[in-house]
Amino acid sequence: MSREPTRQKLFTATLRLIGTRGVVGLTVDEIAAEAGVAKGTVYYNFGSKDGLIDALLRHGVDLLAARLEGAASVERLVDELLGFYAAYPTFAQLLVSELWRTPSQWRATLALLRERVTGLLRARLQEVAVLPAGVRVETAASALFGTVLVVALDWQVFSPERSGEDVRDDILALMEGLRA
Repeated sequence: MSREPTRQKLFTATLRLIGTRGVVGLTVDEIAAEAGVAKGTVYYNFGSKDGLIDALLRHGVDLLAARLEGAASVERLVDELLGFYAAYPTFAQLLVSELWRTPSQWRATLALLRERVTGLLRARLQEVAVLPAGVRVETAASALFGTVLVVALDWQVFSPERSGEDVRDDILALMEGLRA
């Protein structure tokens, strides 16, 4: 019997709670209650709350990486990033809050995940983009990752009536305008 459906239920419940209360102070009891499972189910599947958050971060990045791997243009990279953050806004909030929080229990995991995403972006940018003279692909990948993450959250919180295409076009125009 696969544990995956239970793990997914726990991920969903955890993201719902993080979206309303944040991750700090969140308890295993609350997660279990939100998921409709026994507290021991969390421990059986993840060992601890920290283990659950770690696995959730890895799972989210796996989903994001799968979207980015097929992107054949800068426009598609931006579309896939925006689409992912629109589909998983609480995951985006978790990334923003934990990537730069010091200290973070998940610092090592976040560093690995950030490297995975920016590494994927570097590889895709090297294949599909013409960077301005003097701009390193590492900087471009980091800027693309951070810009789209923050703009996606801003869009969802302050301008949800805007279309994803409109937001994407603004990001691309900004990127182009910075080259001029």
